[in-house]
Amino acid sequence: MEYTLGDAQGQLRELFSVAQQGRTVLIVDDQGRAVKLVPTIVPVKPAKPRKAGSARGKVKIADDFDAPLPEFAPYVE
Repeated sequence: MEYTLGDAQGQLRELFSVAQQGRTVLIVDDQGRAVKLVPTIVPVKPAKPRKAGSARGKVKIADDFDAPLPEFAPYVE
């Protein structure tokens, strides 16, 4: 479905509903630039809250993780 920007401004709620039903809606302005309204899947319920410290003991950082990389040796004084 294709609409001009002017037409879409008055019908945005309806176009949103059309996109939710799986149809693609194209909105074109006077200069020929366009945007698409496409359906997307959004989680119905929010994700479980994160708990600080829940990865304790599961992550290991190497002793030399912040050492200069050998590829950069020519650039290091």
